[in-house]
Amino acid sequence: MTLTMKKIIVICGPTASGKSALAIFLAKGCSGEIVSADSQQIWRGFDIGTAKPFEEELREVPHHLIDICDPSERFDAEKFLRRADAAIDDISSRGMIPFVVGGTGMYLRMLEFGICEAPESDPALRAELESRAKAEGLAALYEELERVDPQSSSSIHPNDKIRIIRALEIFQLAGSPASEFRSGHEFSSRRYDALKIGLNIEREELYRRIDARVDSMMAAGLLEEVRALLDRYDSAAQPFSAVGYKELVSHLAGEVSLDEAVRLIKRNSRRYAKRQMTWFRADSEIKWFEPLEISLIESEVLQKII
Repeated sequence: MTLTMKKIIVICGPTASGKSALAIFLAKGCSGEIVSADSQQIWRGFDIGTAKPFEEELREVPHHLIDICDPSERFDAEKFLRRADAAIDDISSRGMIPFVVGGTGMYLRMLEFGICEAPESDPALRAELESRAKAEGLAALYEELERVDPQSSSSIHPNDKIRIIRALEIFQLAGSPASEFRSGHEFSSRRYDALKIGLNIEREELYRRIDARVDSMMAAGLLEEVRALLDRYDSAAQPFSAVGYKELVSHLAGEVSLDEAVRLIKRNSRRYAKRQMTWFRADSEIKWFEPLEISLIESEVLQKII
């Protein structure tokens, strides 16, 4: 059965681990194209804070699923799955190798095994929950989620408004927790023949890289980017909830100083990286390498695609 499935190479790991640079290097040498599995790089205009590839990198290797959504739109895992499947079909049909690259573990898992069947979104209920989040505060909704679906709440960050509201929406529509839908999904029927490569990096070095990246983003004009985006879009737009943006939105609203906002970006980025590693470490099929073990990684990839 595996022989009939399309082959993909998955490059995963925490933020700032070097996934993108590795993927570009491998894709150039293996007639590959890159499919982004990053939930933030989809947004047009949100460039510096999401560490999108530079123009020269995009010219070197074709990238898919970058800059595909207007910030005023909503985007979810189901939309990602449809777009990623289409990109992989297109790449494979031209005899190229799809390299799926990103740190959004949920996207990667759903790409491999499919999406869990859950009730479709109800616009009226979602609007009601959005209103409650504004009136009562997101913390109140998170506490409610902890009561009705503790399993889901344990895997959702208290500031992740999109996922908190979706989990509560599922509970109210179906009368059962979102975690029950996930537990009913066996995650055993594979959709692709995937080689999964993870980048392993010492925590101290990873945190040093994260801090340096944040400093580079600020020097590159991240604050000016956020200010310009706020002139065009409502601060409640989905991408403003991302690390690097929400902190600067708070600064521009006069809630925190710039130094404090930068400190929070670094702290929240480190926390996000820790959650990413917890997710990926739970996947026993990922083959882990140090970032400098390029020849070993190349060998694994060549064995897969030949």
